[in-house]
Amino acid sequence: MPDTVTQLQDQTLKVIGDALQSGTMQRARRILNALHPAEIANLLEALPHSQRGIVWNMLDHDDDGEILLNVGDEVRNGLIQLMDSDALVSATEGLEMDDLADLLADLPDTVTEQALAGMDYQDRQRLEAVLAYDEDTAGGLMNTDTVTVRRDVTLDVVLRYLRTRGELPHATDSLFVVDRYDHYIGTLPLTKVLTNKPTELVRDVMIDNVEAFSSQTEANIIAKSFQDLDLVSAAVVDEKNKLIGRITVDDVVDVIREEAEHSVFSMAGLSEEEDLFGPVVPSTRRRAVWLGVNLATAFLAAWVISLFQPTLEKIIVLAILIPVVASMGGIAGSQTLTLVIRGIATGQVGRSNSKLLLTKELAVGFLNGMVWAIVVAIVVVLWFKDIKMGGIIAAAMAANLMCAALAGVTIPIILRKLKIDPALAGGVVLTTITDVIGIFAFLGLATWLLL
Repeated sequence: MPDTVTQLQDQTLKVIGDALQSGTMQRARRILNALHPAEIANLLEALPHSQRGIVWNMLDHDDDGEILLNVGDEVRNGLIQLMDSDALVSATEGLEMDDLADLLADLPDTVTEQALAGMDYQDRQRLEAVLAYDEDTAGGLMNTDTVTVRRDVTLDVVLRYLRTRGELPHATDSLFVVDRYDHYIGTLPLTKVLTNKPTELVRDVMIDNVEAFSSQTEANIIAKSFQDLDLVSAAVVDEKNKLIGRITVDDVVDVIREEAEHSVFSMAGLSEEEDLFGPVVPSTRRRAVWLGVNLATAFLAAWVISLFQPTLEKIIVLAILIPVVASMGGIAGSQTLTLVIRGIATGQVGRSNSKLLLTKELAVGFLNGMVWAIVVAIVVVLWFKDIKMGGIIAAAMAANLMCAALAGVTIPIILRKLKIDPALAGGVVLTTITDVIGIFAFLGLATWLLL
């Protein structure tokens, strides 16, 4: 299925590209406006920066809000600049409250004021309730379109109430049971309403052991709960246990995707919202900062090598073998670092089990160190006919792999305590440590034993 989607997008891109070059826009316009808003968003992100404005003007603009929500921040800001105030206000119409809150954060203040002025009092109150919370919390993710029932009514009453409403909010799999003061009590799955006798009371068939999320619950905790409990929707309550909204699985999927993208891009010092086809100068500027940090760490490793310059001048073969020690330590440390960062993100690693994890990873580092130290020693002895050199590189590699395991566990835990994103800074710190320790151990042992 993913390959099919990719092929379709490639075909669409080719058609659009050919249309732009030939000037035959009618067919391209029909294809574009037949796509889903998310597909249009993907298409816009895959187009060169110079062509986006042309394609944007070819759209019917019925789904501008949905399209803007599905593109990255950088692309969205570029598209917003192509729209006038009236078009931006129109784009906000019909969006769910949580999506509207996300979009308004990127719109000019004047447009936000116009959008709020065009809403009725109840919708404005709901929107303000969502905007009051951080976007990465349950309150920021929630939608306020809840359907509630009392526990002392029959299922027949519930059914008649639902028929009177005529339509249920998107992704409604359960109704929320509340008391007269809107305090959350439990959930009533729609399957229970449909499969039990109409004379049954809500209190007898409801589920009262599913806890609601506090409005301040972090997004990653919510995502893990949805995954572990196979939830489709969940209630959100304030500090007084009053029901204020609900979170649906489509919002959680967005959270999971964003966290995955963040982890991948952070390891390279990039933002997950970076425009793939963005302008050259801003892209260069952002990447230059991270390259500068890495250059500083490279100079640190070079300085350590310079301390052993007399040794290197006398034994040239050491310079050939330095990358072997540094590289093995870096890879081993990255494996541990990745596992620990993922464990922290999923809640599997905490204060109670971090020592146990450290012990396990040190044991893995020790065994891998022994195995690959022997392998490398044999290769070096056969290559350079030097038993001492084989023993030196074996000892340095074993020590570096142990240090890599130690660093891989402790670095993300320490960075987390310092409120620094381990995915962003962990790789640079780890590489610096493994390079410096590996090089120092290798050249230090060589200086001591060979000179």
